[in-house]
Amino acid sequence: MKNDPAEHTSIPATGAGDPTALPLFASASARPGRARGTFTMTPTPATASPAETFAGRGTVDGHLNGHPHAATPATLAGNRSGVSVPAVVPGWGEQEGLDWGLVAAFRTMVANRLTQALGANWRARAAADPSAARRSGGGDGDRVEQERVGREIIADLLRDHAAESVAKGDPRWTPTEQAVLGQAVFDAVFRLGRLQPLVDDDRVENIFILGHQRVLLELTDGTRIPGPPVADSDEELIDFLRFLANRSESNPRPFSESTPRLHMKLDGGARLAATAWVVGRPTVVIRRHRLKVDTLEAWVDRGCMTPACANFLAAAVRARWSVAVSGAMSAGKTTLMRALCAQIPSDEAIGTFETEYELFLAESGVHEIVIDWEARPGVGEVRADGRAAGAFDLADALMDSFRFALSRQIVGEIRGPEVWTMIKAMESGTGSLSTTHAANAEACIRKLVTCAMEAGSHVNRDLALEKLSGCLEVIVQLSRQVVQLPDGTQQLRRWVSEVVVVEPGEREKGYALTHVFGPDSSGPAAATGIISERCRTLAEHGFDQALFHAEADQAGVAR
Repeated sequence: MKNDPAEHTSIPATGAGDPTALPLFASASARPGRARGTFTMTPTPATASPAETFAGRGTVDGHLNGHPHAATPATLAGNRSGVSVPAVVPGWGEQEGLDWGLVAAFRTMVANRLTQALGANWRARAAADPSAARRSGGGDGDRVEQERVGREIIADLLRDHAAESVAKGDPRWTPTEQAVLGQAVFDAVFRLGRLQPLVDDDRVENIFILGHQRVLLELTDGTRIPGPPVADSDEELIDFLRFLANRSESNPRPFSESTPRLHMKLDGGARLAATAWVVGRPTVVIRRHRLKVDTLEAWVDRGCMTPACANFLAAAVRARWSVAVSGAMSAGKTTLMRALCAQIPSDEAIGTFETEYELFLAESGVHEIVIDWEARPGVGEVRADGRAAGAFDLADALMDSFRFALSRQIVGEIRGPEVWTMIKAMESGTGSLSTTHAANAEACIRKLVTCAMEAGSHVNRDLALEKLSGCLEVIVQLSRQVVQLPDGTQQLRRWVSEVVVVEPGEREKGYALTHVFGPDSSGPAAATGIISERCRTLAEHGFDQALFHAEADQAGVAR
């Protein structure tokens, strides 16, 4: 995996879909004194059958784990070697002791054999014969065929290497050892290499990489445990990040000393943020979006919001009110956004606008038409207007979208001047949704105003407040806390802590907030019993005022 950084500057267009053209397949530089030792992984207990052993990675069931092309555990179709290389294997712990130098050597050999088997211009041949892609299963047919041939090649290499090792008197590999090594080689060739088992693990929510050796895994209950190293040096980690940044066929992203930050979506839906050169050690944080599809009912079932709150928010979305979801990092903002979007009627045409894909509404199956725009940072020279050549931002996407007959325009996360894209979408009157980071609902207003003023000196506080108070109608605030349970374990809790209605206010402040639910710092916000006349119009969209007042009365008695 140690490659010359210069090899990561670009991907030839003619080989964009051919894995042998990628920097991943460059011959690894020799490692002084590195030689293959004995294979020292702890085998799986004999009581587990191979089928049970290899059933660990890649469930779907509404979760974003595994890879879109992952198959069920099975011996490779057409494998003449008799060596089983499953498409999925158990968790990352079984790779402990794996010889990564051997994995790198196999990776290079697989690349060479793939070139011989498929040809260096496989992508070009597939484009020249579209029927071949259709016969292979559609638009991803070339990738599916590459992976199928790759598995066969890996199996053959494992068979040959195992035979040579036995002939030399080395210990024979167990089926589990062969499978783990084979999967590691497959991940190095086609997926995320040493990161893949961590991204596939359903127990993991966040992955913190603080230099190549220090890896912390934040689990779904909020605990953190150490993880395995993801590279043999910081330089190798940076090279791998460059490879990931350049690998995308449609939206490559720069990562270099002049562009020391990287934000992108990984295969399978996880979000990666990385930085180097401006921090002490190369640092990576990967956020796994576990819930691909979510509903407000599920939030109620999980104890994250009250029934009356779910009813009110559903009515607001159906009434085309514009909503901002606010909260701390990892508070569940994007997940709640998916649940809110599920309330949009299925026949509405939706456009989403994101710097990096996170909503995945097109994959949820809830709506018939979803057009998902993603910003492109640009990799060319910086022009007079300060933008890199080839850049395509959210403002560009929103402008184009007005010709796509959309019913809704949904702008994703707001971190800076893109707030103006959000405001324009909300001003169109179709009912938009966005997320941002803030400590409470009122702080959300201040944060959005600050973001708006970053657009330039022509934007002052009064203008930003006037725009926001005129188009933003609801703020939903989320809270996050890790609590210790009586049995000594801990639990990560997320909940809706307040819901406010935003309206224009007195000139001095510029806006007025009405707390419809909460605030509550300890659990789901309950109805306050206070609603403006405007909220009563939500009744025609399903708002149950009787439920709202009953919850308020009950909360009042409890207090």
